[in-house]
Amino acid sequence: MNPPNLITIMRAVMVPFVFWCLMTGRMQLALALFVVAGASDALDGYLAKRFSWQTELGAYLDPVADKLLLLSVFIALGTLKALPLWLVVAVVSRDILIIVAVVVSWLMNHPVRIQPHMLSKAHTLAQIVLASAVMANLGFGLGLDGFVLVLVWTTGLLTVLSLAAYLRTWLDHMSRAE
Repeated sequence: MNPPNLITIMRAVMVPFVFWCLMTGRMQLALALFVVAGASDALDGYLAKRFSWQTELGAYLDPVADKLLLLSVFIALGTLKALPLWLVVAVVSRDILIIVAVVVSWLMNHPVRIQPHMLSKAHTLAQIVLASAVMANLGFGLGLDGFVLVLVWTTGLLTVLSLAAYLRTWLDHMSRAE
């Protein structure tokens, strides 16, 4: 087990603690842990590339840890009514649909490798900024309601657009199945 994979596993282990902090109203601690998790994501990626420590395990673990963190934060913030239900449902549904598409392609013996594209990266960035802004707003009373509203709609739009891009890639791939 190399250092980047250990860092990724530590990030995944942080997920229930972030969720617990959110659900018990410890917004400042939740935000701090969320920032540490984000920094660990950057660190494990840097180390993997810098020292050629990239592994197949890491290629799977890293996005899973990222998704677990973001989805748990969105579900917690939705449960607390800090995010609208429609957005939480859209974000969770997008990820479920992508997973189902990948599984179907494997079951049809025509596996597809999903590579993140610019829309997906923009979507992830929007999710991170939105979650951070909501936690900061709740934890520190910053009065960011207008900014958060813009981020909610931006994240919603990027959720739909990135899902459409992934599904287009998947449909193109599956249409070439023999």
